[in-house]
Amino acid sequence: MDLSIIIVNYNTCDLLRDCLRSVLASQVELSYEILVVDNKSPDDSVAMVRSEYPQARLIESPINGGYAYANNLGLRAASGAHLLLLNPDTVLPPRALQDMYDFVLSHPEVGVAGPKLVRADGSLDLACRRSFPTLEVAFYRLIGLSRRYPHSPRFNRYNLCYLDPDEMTEVDAVVGAFMWIRRKALEQAGLLDERFFAFGEDIDLCYRIKVEQGWKVYYNPRVVVTHYKSQAMRKDALRMNIQFYRAMWLFHEKHYASKTFFLLNWLTALGTVGLCATALVVNLLRPPAKRKVGL
Repeated sequence: MDLSIIIVNYNTCDLLRDCLRSVLASQVELSYEILVVDNKSPDDSVAMVRSEYPQARLIESPINGGYAYANNLGLRAASGAHLLLLNPDTVLPPRALQDMYDFVLSHPEVGVAGPKLVRADGSLDLACRRSFPTLEVAFYRLIGLSRRYPHSPRFNRYNLCYLDPDEMTEVDAVVGAFMWIRRKALEQAGLLDERFFAFGEDIDLCYRIKVEQGWKVYYNPRVVVTHYKSQAMRKDALRMNIQFYRAMWLFHEKHYASKTFFLLNWLTALGTVGLCATALVVNLLRPPAKRKVGL
């Protein structure tokens, strides 16, 4: 098996249907399997997959254990030499799978690759290529320098906005909405860290594959994928904000805290709690339809 496509679903039946339709319409010469991991959705997702897409292997999680937990269920069951973590709120063009497969095959140093993700309106999804959130990178973003100087290589490294979005580039991390992983790289780095519930697990895996195992991570804009960004998180924005800021601290604690002066670690922890509290208050003051993760 060349490729295992793992789609984690939670309560996004209609988006999942469109995603699966686009996957099955792919024009490929490679062999692939589809594994849909349902995170105990309360909607009709499971019934829809069973009735409309029997060719997909359905894995029903007994709990909603989070994104990393559910993806690991799929990764353990997968048999492909390459692995694709794919969100259900994405739609693939016909050549996306084959083109990314050909790219990774022709670049044996690449352990992880991601495409150019665009929103429904055609704008770039900034999360599709990122630097690791070091204290310096996070600080520039927090105080607004990344927004004030969007094309600065120093101040806007978080989303690499100073780079040409159509230029193939080695990056630190790509987003888990479409993350292509070479099996050998995953075997060396290990599965996703299940302490990350809904955020940060993709950056953490990229860190382990790139920094700890020496593979390269690439942004490949020759493959363009539409990312609709489900409204599910907006509906649960308060809880998701807690998970978002928790993931920020967990990543720092895991990869940077031991190399950081202890007082700076304390300030980072206090700052993370303060940001989380502020985000919760701001979102409580917003109408539910305008709530979001972050400030």
